[in-house]
Amino acid sequence: MSELVHNRIAMLRAERGISRRQLAEALGVHYQTIGYLERGEFSPSLHLALRIARHFEVPVEVVFSTEPFPRLGDPARSA
Repeated sequence: MSELVHNRIAMLRAERGISRRQLAEALGVHYQTIGYLERGEFSPSLHLALRIARHFEVPVEVVFSTEPFPRLGDPARSA
């Protein structure tokens, strides 16, 4: 059984103004891999997940979760 892994890769890329291709080059993966990750069509290996978090300089839990992330502006988010 395959479990869905939710991520904030697209949001983190947008915040930093980098393209999928730029992120892929920095990580040494094909740019389509970034698209697959962002759409939830592919779950990263632990090694790749840690490299992505390190690239964005955030804890891995900021990038990946087994639960959906709250939407921006969601009242449940404010605290």
